[in-house]
Amino acid sequence: MKSSPIKLKQKLSPEAAAAKAARDKKMAMSPARKRKKAQNQRIGQRSDSDLHHTKSGAVKRVSVKNNRGNYGNGTKTE
Repeated sequence: MKSSPIKLKQKLSPEAAAAKAARDKKMAMSPARKRKKAQNQRIGQRSDSDLHHTKSGAVKRVSVKNNRGNYGNGTKTE
């Protein structure tokens, strides 16, 4: 596994880290995630905004603040 410049906040045992890596890869390779990734690459994701994927499959470009803050409702109830 290559070293990342981002320090992990979790302190996992080697066994737990391997299990987490397997779970993360399975999620990243899921059909839904692959479609979102391909769509982001087609649209050309910028760093000043997020692409909001709705349940109906529509995508709209929104500010990072709004998308990650649940449009002013916070994230405690999600």
